[in-house]
Amino acid sequence: EFERATGLERVDLYGAEHDGVPIYFLRAQPYFGQERTVYGNWDTDVPRFIFFCQAALEVAQALDEHLGWFPNVFHVNDWHTGLIPFLIDLRRSYDARWRAVGTMLTIHNMAYQGDHVGGFTFTLGIPARNHPELERRDLGDNMLATAISYSDVITTVSPRYAVEIQFPYQGYGLHGLLRSRLIDLYGILNGIDMDQWDPDTDPKIVSHFNADNFRTQRPANKRQLQIDAGLEVRDDVPVIGLVSRLVEQKGLDLAFPALRQLLTDTDVQFVGLGSGEPEFNDLLFRLGADFHWKARAFVGYNATVAQRVYAGCDIFLMPSHYEPCGVGQMLAMRYGALPIVRETGGLADTVENYDDGAGDRGTGFLFQWENPDAVLGTIQWALTTYRQRQNVWQRMQERAMRTDFSWNRSAREYIDLYEEAAARHQPDPVSI
Repeated sequence: EFERATGLERVDLYGAEHDGVPIYFLRAQPYFGQERTVYGNWDTDVPRFIFFCQAALEVAQALDEHLGWFPNVFHVNDWHTGLIPFLIDLRRSYDARWRAVGTMLTIHNMAYQGDHVGGFTFTLGIPARNHPELERRDLGDNMLATAISYSDVITTVSPRYAVEIQFPYQGYGLHGLLRSRLIDLYGILNGIDMDQWDPDTDPKIVSHFNADNFRTQRPANKRQLQIDAGLEVRDDVPVIGLVSRLVEQKGLDLAFPALRQLLTDTDVQFVGLGSGEPEFNDLLFRLGADFHWKARAFVGYNATVAQRVYAGCDIFLMPSHYEPCGVGQMLAMRYGALPIVRETGGLADTVENYDDGAGDRGTGFLFQWENPDAVLGTIQWALTTYRQRQNVWQRMQERAMRTDFSWNRSAREYIDLYEEAAARHQPDPVSI
């Protein structure tokens, strides 16, 4: 139990160990334990995650008392844990244990900020966030802004995104505050588990393959995808795949008009899987219904269908307006599908544009302009390459499949920054 301004709160703590790493899970009614979704609406999520920020610090103290270890660094993510660096800063003034604790913030999506939380924090007796940069910009009630101001180190999930959020279009009102912390800002590309996402062992696909034998082994997965989707089984027709959250960020307002035009006048098939905002759910469903003989829409999420799209489609469509990192394009390349992406964020960092020649360079097709014609033109470019330069296409497939998207390098970068964050709160050596 721990004390808050509103009274005592009870937290149940559970522990597990995975690959030698202890992991702790928190349950506390009514905040965490019975919810069916990770996120709800603003007026329920804000008090839940403020509670989580406070509870995380109490859990750390309990672990110290019962198990004898205390954290060196708190790594917080997005606005949901954005109060933690501030709360730690408060405790440094009166508790010696906290004076040596460093803090790191990772921004996964600048558009979601946890703003207007002042009423909740006032009720809970949490002091005002009086950092000079917050006061100057009137951002003291913004949880992401609080984390940016009080964290020792700030990271984002790709180098390109670390640059993009410094400017108004993708900074969402926090670009000026972020630019005040440029010396502490780093972009570290996310990775994937190369063992888990392996077409040579994936139990969800019907024919295993790798970068050496995909030319003969991969086509069976395309046929299975066509069967699953109820489409004509043809090796010669290019299949475009989409696996996505169906939200505005993902560029679906660019994709669906382009796909409608393409399905009207081009010999191509389309398989889409996803769910999200009702408007885009409906657009995906209608696309499949209107072109049912050459397109199939799976509204919802199904892990088996997703894997079979990655392993069976020829082209993977991901035309995001912005994409801090993105995983879909990495999985597509890992499974031999060439992505079409907008040149933004992690998409630009992970997909190398085709050289429009012999395929000496390239793992996909990139465009810049945010309009349906740019998507349509890029798909047509990819289709022309697929039909007229199969040897070039396969060179790019092999290069894409051999790309290392593992966490190895990124993990080393994070370790270095953890050490940096912790070192900032170590006492200076005494000169003799």
